[in-house]
Amino acid sequence: MKGWGRFEGYGKSDLKRDLIAGCIVGIIAIPLGMAFAIASGVKPETGIYTTIVAGILISLLGGSKFQIGGPTGAFIPILLAIVLQYGYDKLLVAGFLAGILLVLMGLLKLGALIKYIPKPVTVGFTAGIAVTIFTGQIGSFLGLTGLQRHESFLLNMRELALHLGTINPYAILVAGICLASLLLMPRLLPKVPPSLIGLILSTLVAVLFLDGRVATIGSAYGEIPAALPSFHLPDLSWSNITLMIRPALIIALLGGIESLLSAVVADGMSGSRHNSNRELIGQGIANMAAPLFGGIPATGAIARTATNIKNGAASPLSGIIHGLVVLLVLVLLAPYASAIPLAAMAPILMLVAWNMSERRTFAQLFKLRSGDSLVLVVTFGLTVFTTLTTAVEAGLALAVLLFVKRMADEQRLDKVLPDREARHGKVTAGRVTEDRDCPQLGIFSVRGALFFGARNPFETPQFLASHDPSRTLLLRMGGVPLIDASGETFLRGLLKRVHASGGTLLLSGLQPQPRRILERTGLLAELGEGTCFAYTGEAIDAALSRYVDAAGCAGCQMAAFRECAGLCQSAKGSSEQVS
Repeated sequence: MKGWGRFEGYGKSDLKRDLIAGCIVGIIAIPLGMAFAIASGVKPETGIYTTIVAGILISLLGGSKFQIGGPTGAFIPILLAIVLQYGYDKLLVAGFLAGILLVLMGLLKLGALIKYIPKPVTVGFTAGIAVTIFTGQIGSFLGLTGLQRHESFLLNMRELALHLGTINPYAILVAGICLASLLLMPRLLPKVPPSLIGLILSTLVAVLFLDGRVATIGSAYGEIPAALPSFHLPDLSWSNITLMIRPALIIALLGGIESLLSAVVADGMSGSRHNSNRELIGQGIANMAAPLFGGIPATGAIARTATNIKNGAASPLSGIIHGLVVLLVLVLLAPYASAIPLAAMAPILMLVAWNMSERRTFAQLFKLRSGDSLVLVVTFGLTVFTTLTTAVEAGLALAVLLFVKRMADEQRLDKVLPDREARHGKVTAGRVTEDRDCPQLGIFSVRGALFFGARNPFETPQFLASHDPSRTLLLRMGGVPLIDASGETFLRGLLKRVHASGGTLLLSGLQPQPRRILERTGLLAELGEGTCFAYTGEAIDAALSRYVDAAGCAGCQMAAFRECAGLCQSAKGSSEQVS
């Protein structure tokens, strides 16, 4: 099996490294898994189930050697919205369908396409998700009671304002202890997971000194079971599939983006190279398996993957060990987790939101004051104030429209002539004047793509006024990187007009893609033999020798080309012989 090559040369020293890295990442994953689950509107144990099942399968079957999978903060807004609108059972259906979609994306080799999603869109929705996560934890940090959770950001802010009178100072104390641990422990004990220390200290304070004065996991959600739930297939009826396919598509796209971004980070840190399509397949299988045990959608976790590499992971076995460590903790210590205060979970998620916000990249894109800035702000705003689905769809649509506009704005059509003073007679637009222009041969440089989003440059008043279709027309096509069906139609219409008037159309410098399109549509054949040239100089020489009427050069004072003097002399000689 090809995938086992990731274990090639594996030895005892590698096993030791994987055991250490897997244990550390597993300990870190436990509080994060519970926190992400609670923020997503489901019971904390579902996050642990996801970490175990999806974490093991992503490492075993994925395409990244060091990827750590599990629940992540990026999923929180979309999962919470699904739970609030459809319920937990429908979330399992959406997660299973998302897994199928991810497998299909991998089989269809779409892994490379996800990286083409515009940067402003990914930064915009990531920053929007961070804001949603951060503000969603304010209530728990302050110990507010009676809050109702809504899909709408504004309604959630209104809930906070209405219940500010229920602030619990004991909850703030507990949250403050955990926050202080998160900020100080990396400096004091950099090798100890700060979130674990924060939870332990805040839980001890709550149990020893604040019994019953702060809400805990046990008081809010009941005791955490000390085992995985039994196998249960989600209700995959046709009505549920049609209802949840759209949310599933967003989960799949978000999971694919997040996992491949994490895999790229892992490659940069370790010097390895991931297989993007295999990664999607592994992610898909993991997301199909997790709902069978009550788990929520999972993806590659950038922070945990980085921690895995920093602690010396040697192979995917570290990720498998991380899942087994979480399973062992679940079996042995589940009852103690019920005493964790909810207020202690809030700073962990707030710090996650802060770290994932991409605030520096956001500021850089915003300062551009360009179309990218507009896409960024629109995606960010819609993520916060509407839904992630709407934000991604609108962001992508706006990015495409602005790209089309930029491409169209790059299009230029300039009438040019050779510079007689230049060594090689380079053609320039500045040489065409009222006193210097060839009445028989018009040369135009075309710049930019000829495609559906651009106007037809051969129908503009400027072009129609500057060229007689009954004469010879040379189009310099070296600046045209792409032609689509619409662009081919532009050229075909010009060719018909020129031929109908008795003129000739020549092309020079065709790039590979435009040439292939014109060959396939038969337009090159319609142009006729000897009308398509590699270089402008060859085309001008052919035009002057074959298509320019020497008799028409008699008396011409334009002197557009170096050859004009010879053509005028030839025309004069012919006239004298006739006389």
